[in-house]
Amino acid sequence: MTAFALGVLSSILATAILVVAGWVRSSRPRWWLVGLLSRLAGTGVHRVYRRQRSAEKDIAHDLAQARWVKVLAGRGNTLTRDVFARLWSGGAEAVESVQVLLPDPDAVPGEWLVRRAADLAPVDPGFTAALLSDQIRTNTRYLDTVSRDRRAMELRLFDLPHLYRLIITDRAAYITLYERHGHGRGSPCLYARAPGVFYEAALHFFAVTWEGGHPLPREENAETPG
Repeated sequence: MTAFALGVLSSILATAILVVAGWVRSSRPRWWLVGLLSRLAGTGVHRVYRRQRSAEKDIAHDLAQARWVKVLAGRGNTLTRDVFARLWSGGAEAVESVQVLLPDPDAVPGEWLVRRAADLAPVDPGFTAALLSDQIRTNTRYLDTVSRDRRAMELRLFDLPHLYRLIITDRAAYITLYERHGHGRGSPCLYARAPGVFYEAALHFFAVTWEGGHPLPREENAETPG
């Protein structure tokens, strides 16, 4: 009888473990657990996306409600896509200011672009420093054109390692932690609400980088994109 009872209890326990494991693996319960731990620790991290691209729908939603926006990106491809389309078209009318930081493709000696390209070479052999520089120039020209019709938008260039992508609003921050041998779109992304340790850290990092950045060279500002 005892053996039978233990067998039944073991089966129930095993089933319960499987149910809980499946529950935790789903995204929303996992976010709930992350949010609970965040409130206890004060980090402000409420969601974790396994891949940056999984956050795009939520980013677009937050941008539409933002009072101000700050972006620091590794090359800026996302800034030319649907995620930011409403912001550039004027759909997000409540936005008072937009600040964008992109790497300087003409920095001397430009070692950070070279290092980033070298890190990605094992998984993407076609991704060279020259290609990365060209993509950044294309994106800066796009944003420069956008800024001409939006006085509240500013664009600056920086010369620092490619470690993070930051999209910050007055309510929250999306922090992508670039994997060394992986593109940003496949890297993990944290969603941190204000106030909180991670939100404040992202805001401070952006502010310091912005102060050390510089506007586009005059000759590039004068260039008319074809």
